[in-house]
Amino acid sequence: MSIAIIPARGGSKRIPRKNIKEFHGKPMIAYSIEAAKKSGCFERIIVSTDDQEIADTALKYGAEVPFLRPAAIADDYATTLDVIEHAIQYLVKHNIAPEFICCIYATAPFILDDDLRKGLALIRAQKVEYAFSATSFPFPIQRAIRLTEDGGVKMFSEQCADTRSQDLVEAYHDAGQFYWGKTSAFIARKAIFAEHSKVVVLPRKRVQDIDTVEDWELAEALFAVL
Repeated sequence: MSIAIIPARGGSKRIPRKNIKEFHGKPMIAYSIEAAKKSGCFERIIVSTDDQEIADTALKYGAEVPFLRPAAIADDYATTLDVIEHAIQYLVKHNIAPEFICCIYATAPFILDDDLRKGLALIRAQKVEYAFSATSFPFPIQRAIRLTEDGGVKMFSEQCADTRSQDLVEAYHDAGQFYWGKTSAFIARKAIFAEHSKVVVLPRKRVQDIDTVEDWELAEALFAVL
């Protein structure tokens, strides 16, 4: 059994009501719910929220909201793993034992059902604990620089100063869309960014973190041209 858990708290500060704010004609969270439904991967799609309006919106688009998240894990300091652990505890209490859990972020309008299926195929492989979305950095991270206290410039990896860009190892980062995991791995709080994990590589044009108003505007512009 595979179950999707979509964390969606109501207290977003930088973009108020972000999870249900309208994005190209429908609430942001609708994209995650619809992709999960279309993927055919899940027996249940659960939204974990502390907010009744978000709960009502989730129900409207076909997700379940079997509980409201307690305040202790709905503040600015609660982690995604806290939310997943709480949802798993609810499932265990109700004699539901999924083999796989997929955490899907509520602010992932570029998520595709096919990518979710690819993640499930990876997590079913032997010795894989997690499978998550990732994309490549647009510039070699070995050439990254920082500003010093006196306004000067210093490289993070000075040994790479004279290395050709094409000779540097390509680097990737978390795309912030979904995280498949064995339920046992989530319970044990195993590290996600580790050698026991695999990635579904996404093109950079379908990846946009949405934390600020500027992020939101960029995501809307990207979505309009895809």
